[in-house]
Amino acid sequence: MAIEKSLIQPEPVISAIINGDNTGVLKINGEEHPYEAPDVNDLRQALMKRVIGEAATLGRPVRVTSMDDSGVSYLVVSPVGEVEEEQPEAVPEDASRIIERIPSAPAATTTVTPSTATTTVTKGPAAAAGTAAPVEAPATRRSIREASSFLAAPSTVEPAAQGIRGWLNSLGMSLAPSEDELSEREDIRLASKHFAGTRTIAVANQKGGSNKTPTVADLAAVFGRNGGSVVAWDNNPTTGTLGWRTQQGDHSRSALDVIAAADALLSPTAQSADINAFVHHQSTDKYDVLRSDADVAGTHEVTAEEVDILHRVVSKYYRMIVMDSGNNHRSAEWIRMIDHADQLVVPTTNVEDRVEAALLTLQGLDLKGERSAALAANAVVIVSEMQKGETRLSQQTAEKFRPYVRDVVVVPFDEALKSGQIRYGALAPATRRAWLRAAAAVARGL
Repeated sequence: MAIEKSLIQPEPVISAIINGDNTGVLKINGEEHPYEAPDVNDLRQALMKRVIGEAATLGRPVRVTSMDDSGVSYLVVSPVGEVEEEQPEAVPEDASRIIERIPSAPAATTTVTPSTATTTVTKGPAAAAGTAAPVEAPATRRSIREASSFLAAPSTVEPAAQGIRGWLNSLGMSLAPSEDELSEREDIRLASKHFAGTRTIAVANQKGGSNKTPTVADLAAVFGRNGGSVVAWDNNPTTGTLGWRTQQGDHSRSALDVIAAADALLSPTAQSADINAFVHHQSTDKYDVLRSDADVAGTHEVTAEEVDILHRVVSKYYRMIVMDSGNNHRSAEWIRMIDHADQLVVPTTNVEDRVEAALLTLQGLDLKGERSAALAANAVVIVSEMQKGETRLSQQTAEKFRPYVRDVVVVPFDEALKSGQIRYGALAPATRRAWLRAAAAVARGL
């Protein structure tokens, strides 16, 4: 049965804050009680146990405002462990502040037993059945061609899987996802999209140290992990860093070896697995890397025609190409990369000369010709923080570019991106979310 809300009093005012590092704070009438647990579900269980104990001590239900990465939820907890979610408009102003509007969800009551986390779910009362009115035949018949589809438009939304709502749903409720979770689902949908034909993403900034290689690796990882057929191509005139910062296969072949074997790889008898002898698979991030030549004594410089050959080969074997680049915007392979690009990504840090180089990259393409100007106008700028405490500076950098490009995304500082091999799964949740947001922004332009 539903919790009797008329028994609730203005006090105690209770709020639960759940942090991303598995720590939390329970506030009761302003008094803070810190919590820490091995994982977020244990943390929620501990907080809920304390709230149920508070309700049991008072002998009546209490209201709780719960805040985590997925948003804000307004809960009513009974002395026996029943939990209901309230809509913001039903919460008295003196009980909690309304921070966000929460989508409506089916009414449900969950009984939480703190020691065992078992549940009993009681659905809200069904609407009373009315008396059906007699159906009258239409006065005149209409053409069957005028009939629209009898299939209902799909409107079902999967219940929340994240945050406090996801946890409550795991205990038997059926709460709708928050706006943040819905936004993340939409970004995943975009990053998972399959396009008709191969799409090429050019990652370019005329200045070294602008975070080009991590941008290539992380975008490729997002698209690869979401089911794409992705290759990250190091289109550098000399030894590029993409090979250093990604996993090496059981060989040392590079783009030059692909050029030498192009006829065989492009032949009608070539099989999809043949490309595996030339690329380096990223086992956890689900994309391949085509390395640049790493021979320190090498003298071969890739020509524009050879870039065309390489692009034909990788287009045959992959649906998405993410191209890393050098710093010389006048070189043949840089110019040809732009010719093949469907989407331009311009990475930068907050360092002044990198920001200026990003601007010059966009301006140069705008002046070059109609097609490159369209790429510049449709570009996605990604601002990566290279050290802690740059949040305000990053927003200032982002605002400089917003009037001139299609989208700007800020990626927070992450220790896992500073050096060594780049592993998407090693990044902090906020960093992964930012790269997913960046990949979705890129996908919108494809």
